[in-house]
Amino acid sequence: MAGMIGKVALITGAGSGIGRATAEAFAARGDTVVLAGRRTEPLATLVSEIVARGGAATFVETDVSVAKDAEQMVAHTLTTFGRLDYAVNCAGIEGRMLSVADSPEQEWERVIDVNLKGTFFCMKYESRAMLDAQRGGAIVNVGSINSFLGFPRGSAYSASKHGLIGLTTSASAELASHGIRVNIVCPGIIDTPMHRRLRGSLGDAQYDTVLQQRVHSKRAGRPEEIAQAIVFLCSDNASYITGTTLTPDGGFALTR
Repeated sequence: MAGMIGKVALITGAGSGIGRATAEAFAARGDTVVLAGRRTEPLATLVSEIVARGGAATFVETDVSVAKDAEQMVAHTLTTFGRLDYAVNCAGIEGRMLSVADSPEQEWERVIDVNLKGTFFCMKYESRAMLDAQRGGAIVNVGSINSFLGFPRGSAYSASKHGLIGLTTSASAELASHGIRVNIVCPGIIDTPMHRRLRGSLGDAQYDTVLQQRVHSKRAGRPEEIAQAIVFLCSDNASYITGTTLTPDGGFALTR
């Protein structure tokens, strides 16, 4: 760790994709970052890169679907840096693409446990830390275009992402009077490892057809573009924004 401790941002799912880009965006503007995820190697690598650039960073191995892990993640943040100002709940999995009729209960539960219950666990301890400190803060959850739109063989994923909107708006209603803002970002098609796996499942031709027919910008987004939206929602420039949904999706058409 290096550098002065200013505002502290905790990012789950920070090992790759949007989570990693978000950690880099916070660090680039001088914030201290805590990286959380299940795979420690990419977290340790990113910490080393941030510290080498003069920033302050640490990581904590975390499975957000385990309540104790979420609690320890926040405790690690407070023990290491003494405060928590921003929390970005980005950890998520897509699960196997299966029809409703063919989905095993265990597969459904695995996706819900990580994407929805895991975000609840994180918010429980993140908000408690912010409330105890009485200095306010900002929480951003990461949903998806599938927070509004289902897709074939994606019932568990879509249900988990739909649920995040209700979780976000309810928490906002509870926490706004304490100076804690809670919002959700719902990205469209973004060039991340998850979407590359989806491309592999669908095939290049079908994937590119979706981009051309459904996305006004005719391209996938970049993780750093979503990261900037998240950082904005945490910043003082978004001081009157809470309980809302921001959709950086390149103009994704919900209907054809």
